[in-house]
Amino acid sequence: MEITNNLYEVALNFIPGIGNVMVKQIVSYCGSAEAVFKTPKGKLLKIPGVGPKTVECLQDKSCFNTAEEELKKAEKFGASLLFYTNKNYPERLKNIPTAPVLLYYKGNSNLNATKVISIVGTRKATPYGLGFIESLMQELKHFKDIIIVSGLAYGIDICAHREALKNNIPTIGVMANGLDKIYPAVHKNTALQMLENGGLISENKFGTLPDAPKFPERNRIIAGMSDLVIVVEAAASGGALITAEIANSYDIEVFAVPGDVNNPFSEGCNQLIKKHKAHLLTSVEDIKYMMNWETGEAPPKKINFQLTMEEANIVNWLAKEKTQIDMLSLKTQIPMSRLSALLLEMEFKGLVKALPGKRFTLA
Repeated sequence: MEITNNLYEVALNFIPGIGNVMVKQIVSYCGSAEAVFKTPKGKLLKIPGVGPKTVECLQDKSCFNTAEEELKKAEKFGASLLFYTNKNYPERLKNIPTAPVLLYYKGNSNLNATKVISIVGTRKATPYGLGFIESLMQELKHFKDIIIVSGLAYGIDICAHREALKNNIPTIGVMANGLDKIYPAVHKNTALQMLENGGLISENKFGTLPDAPKFPERNRIIAGMSDLVIVVEAAASGGALITAEIANSYDIEVFAVPGDVNNPFSEGCNQLIKKHKAHLLTSVEDIKYMMNWETGEAPPKKINFQLTMEEANIVNWLAKEKTQIDMLSLKTQIPMSRLSALLLEMEFKGLVKALPGKRFTLA
C-alpha cells in the first residue's frame, strides 16, 4: 500500500486509545504526521505523556486501512479531510485544547472568514425568536467576509441557516454524524443549498449515526470556530446553554436575546444576561459596539509618525492576519511582558485594536 502524507494525517485519527490532545502532542514533537510513524520507539517514549501502551497503539498499522477507506469515501462524496495543520482548517478552532485533529468538510466557504458568528437556540422556537433572526440577518448581510455557523437542528438552528441563505450569507452546519447522512432528513434541501453557499462540517467518520452524546461534543466546534456565539431562545437547560458555557470557557464572546420573563424559552437567555455570562443583544449595533466591527472596509489609516523597530515588526505581522498575543510574541520574538505594553501603547495611538480571545488586528 502506497502511503501519502495525507494518508498519514488521516491515519493518526484512527489509532485506538490515542485522543486529539495526544495526537497534537506527538506531532508537535515529531514534526509531522509522517514522522510520527517513522520515529523510533525509544524517541517516542521520551515524549511527555507517551508510554509503552501509546507506542504499541502507534505501531498498529490497521489505522492505514481505515484511513484509506475514509479517503475513498471522501472522494466519492466530494468531501475534504482537513488535518489540524491544514491551512483550510478553522484557525480559531486550533486554540481549543480538545479540538478534533481531523475535520470532514464539504462546501465552498472559507472557514477562516474575517467574521464568524455562531447562532444557537431551542428546537421549539417561537415566532419571536424566528422573527429576531430574520431581522438580524438583514443587518448582518452588510458585513464583509462573514459566515454564520449553527447545528442544522430544528428551530433556531435551521432558521439561522435559511435566513443566512436568503440574505446570501455563507452558512456552515456542524453535524453530530457523518457527512454521508443529513440529520434531520427534513433539512436535506437546506443542507444541499448550504453546499453552494457555505458547507457542512463534522468530526465524525462516514457512517456515524447521530446518537445523543455526539450533540454536546459537536457544540464545542460550533463555539470554538467562531468569534461570538448568539443564543436566541433557550430554556433553563439544554444544548444552547451548553454551547454558551463552552464559549465562556474559551473566552469567546456570548450574546443573548432577552425575552418575556413568562416565556420558558426565554428563561435561559435571561439567566445568561442576568449572571453576566452574555451580552444583551437587541440589534446588530450591539455586536458592532462590543466586537468593534464595521460593516464596510475602512480605508487604511495614514501613519503620521515614525514607528519604532518593535512597532514596525508588530505591524508587519498584523498586516498579514489577526493574531493571538501568544502567537504574536512567538512570531515577533518580543517577550510577552514587553509585547503587552507595546500593544497597549499602539492601541492608544490608534495603530492596533484588541479583539475577543486575546487577538489583535490593525486598526
